[in-house]
Amino acid sequence: MSTARFIKCVTVGDGAVGKTCMLISYTSNTFPTDYVPTVFDNFSANVVVDGSTVNVGLWDTAGQEDYNRLRPLSYRGADVFLLCFSLISKASYENISKKWIPELRHYAPNVPIVLGEELKKMIGAITYIECSSKTQQNVKIVFDSAIKVALRPQKPKKKPRKRRTCFFF
Repeated sequence: MSTARFIKCVTVGDGAVGKTCMLISYTSNTFPTDYVPTVFDNFSANVVVDGSTVNVGLWDTAGQEDYNRLRPLSYRGADVFLLCFSLISKASYENISKKWIPELRHYAPNVPIVLGEELKKMIGAITYIECSSKTQQNVKIVFDSAIKVALRPQKPKKKPRKRRTCFFF
């Protein structure tokens, strides 16, 4: 019997956009009614995606600026990031490209990102899925997609070829 592959999935985004709610909704099929900043404990479970058993570790992060120095500690070893924003908060959407992409590219430059359609194209994310933690619409699809992305073999980055210089005498 083979051991399930472990995938570390980290949620990232502004405070109060629903990262913790999405994680709670995914893991317990319930929606928390009160806002409590980042109370989700790291969670690990075996899930079956496309017939393969995967042990997925879910990591919640605090989006508030008070946590700017601590948050990157949870990026180490990540296999995929779920970049979250609220459809009713333009600022949280704008912060994806202003704040979160630069932060993730700095601390984890080769980790795939799952995100929104227009931003997806702009930053080269793998996919975009809208979900509702409250109604559970597409929540499982978000995490299944993240797991599939993390399971894909990484394409090796092409090393820039050294230009050969030619000298004529």
